[in-house]
Amino acid sequence: MAQISREFCVLTTVYIIAITAEAMSGALSAGRRQMDMFGVVLIAFITALGGGTVRDVLLGNFPVNWTQHPPYIYLTMLAGLLTVLLARYMHHLQQVFLVLDALGLIAFTIIGCNVALELDYGLPVVVMSGVITGIFGGILRDILCNQTPQVLQKELYASVSILVAALYLILVHFNVSHDLTLLAAFSSGLALRLAAIRWKLSLPVFYYSPERWQS
Repeated sequence: MAQISREFCVLTTVYIIAITAEAMSGALSAGRRQMDMFGVVLIAFITALGGGTVRDVLLGNFPVNWTQHPPYIYLTMLAGLLTVLLARYMHHLQQVFLVLDALGLIAFTIIGCNVALELDYGLPVVVMSGVITGIFGGILRDILCNQTPQVLQKELYASVSILVAALYLILVHFNVSHDLTLLAAFSSGLALRLAAIRWKLSLPVFYYSPERWQS
């Protein structure tokens, strides 16, 4: 029981840090599109909590998580507004945000997997629950900002979520200690994500243009 409580505490702490960082990234995207303050707050909220919302709706997990935790709403909104005040300094924090985003991706993925496991879904659904939780906030952010979702066209991102989910479930299946499971998931996921950024690692791109095959 103590191990489970410690795992929950670690994930909750990382989750709070992650939704704050994601909310700030959403606010910056809104700023690039010159949105008003309502737009900034809305995009911040959706970026931070959209993945979990989509997951809960798809899995029929009601009530949706953030509706039971109002502080998460206040936190994301305040993070969005704070970003407006600190916008001139944000470029100095780019590397920090990359690390926080990677940690958030991993935390969201593990939390999403746990939600589906508690609902007794099969392994494919569990993995997709983790991935949806990890990446869908960013997808919604980019769609609302009229951009092609970055997670679908740049360095390995969704793939990292899939691998983290798979590793986490394997270790849970073999009853590896919670501490070691979290350490392995976070260290491997963070290493892979940062390596992808450093060396521009990505999946092959499908480029379709009929002119390429016309004689």
